[in-house]
Amino acid sequence: MSAANGPILPQEILLAEPRGFCAGVDRAIEIVERALQKFGAPIYVRHEIVHNTYVVNDLKTKGAIFIEDLADVPSGATLVFSAHGVSLAVQDEAVARGFRIFDATCPLVTKVHVEVAKLHKEGFEFIMIGHKGHPEVEGTMGQLDSGIHLVEDVADVARVQPAQTVRLALVTQTTLSMDDAAEIAAAVKARFPQVREPKQQDICYATQNRQDAVKLMSPQVDVVIVVGSPTSSNSNRLREVARKLGTESYMVDSADELQAEWFNGRQRVGLTAGASAPEILVRQVIDRIKALGAVSVRKMDGIQETIKFPLPKGLKPDLTGTKTDVHPGQHPLDSHAN
Repeated sequence: MSAANGPILPQEILLAEPRGFCAGVDRAIEIVERALQKFGAPIYVRHEIVHNTYVVNDLKTKGAIFIEDLADVPSGATLVFSAHGVSLAVQDEAVARGFRIFDATCPLVTKVHVEVAKLHKEGFEFIMIGHKGHPEVEGTMGQLDSGIHLVEDVADVARVQPAQTVRLALVTQTTLSMDDAAEIAAAVKARFPQVREPKQQDICYATQNRQDAVKLMSPQVDVVIVVGSPTSSNSNRLREVARKLGTESYMVDSADELQAEWFNGRQRVGLTAGASAPEILVRQVIDRIKALGAVSVRKMDGIQETIKFPLPKGLKPDLTGTKTDVHPGQHPLDSHAN
C-alpha cells in the first residue's frame, strides 16, 4: 500500500524459534504447581519464581505467596526457592526455621554454584560477570563469604582487585548477552592471563538459542517485539541484540502495551519471547498485531529444545497417571490459552 493511499501496515509476523519457556522455567513453575496440589495453599516462594508478571499473578491466584524475607513465612510452612537460586545464608536460615523446602533453582545455575564451591576449596578467588542486584548474581556470590568479585562491564575489569591472581576463576550470570559477556571475558583474560574459564560456557543453552534466533531474525524484519517482563534479564538482552543489529525493538509485558505507531511503515514484524514468558502472551500479541493489519504468521526454522530437568524428591509425578501429571511439552499455564 503506498503512502498516498494510507499508512503502510504490518503484513507478516515472523516467529522466532526457539522462544518462550526454557526447561529451567518449566521446572520451576511445575514445582510450585505440584507443591500447591500436594500440600495445599498457601505455598511460600522466596522471590518471584521466574521474572514474568503473568506467571507470578497466575500462581498467586492458586495460592502462592511471594516473599523476600523469610521472617514473613510461618513456621512449618512449605517454601520454594526461585529459579534464580539463593545464597548459603538464605538456605541455612530456611533450614533453621524448619520449613519444608523445595529448591527450584535452575540446574544450570546450580552448576555454577557447585563449580564455585569446588574451586573455592582449591583456593580460588572468582571474578563474576553479571548485573549487580540481580537475584541470580546475589545467589551465586552468596555461595562464599568473600573472594568473589563482580564486574558489570569492561571498565570494572580494570578496577577489580583480587587478593591474588595465581588461582583466579571466571564465572558468569547465565542470562547475559553472549556478545557482551565475551567482550568482558576477553578483558578479564587480557588483565589476568592465568584466569581459569568455565569448562562449559556458563550462559545457558536457552539464552544462547534465543539470542541466536533473534540474530537470524532481525535482518529479515522491520521491527522486533520481545514478549517479556521488565525484570527479566534474558528478555532485556533479546531486545538489545536486535537493536545492536540495527533493527528497532520493543519489549512488552502483554499485548496491551503494544503501540500502533511502532508498526507504521513496517511490513514485517519479528516476534520472540524471553525464557520466562508463556506462549499464551505470544498468542495474544499475535492477535493484536493481526488487528493492526498483519495477515500471515510464519515460524522460522530453529533449534528444537527437548531438554527436561527432573523434579525434586517429594514432587515427582504420580506414576499412576493422575490428573496432576503434566505431559511432555505441556504446561499447566497453557490451559489458559485454549
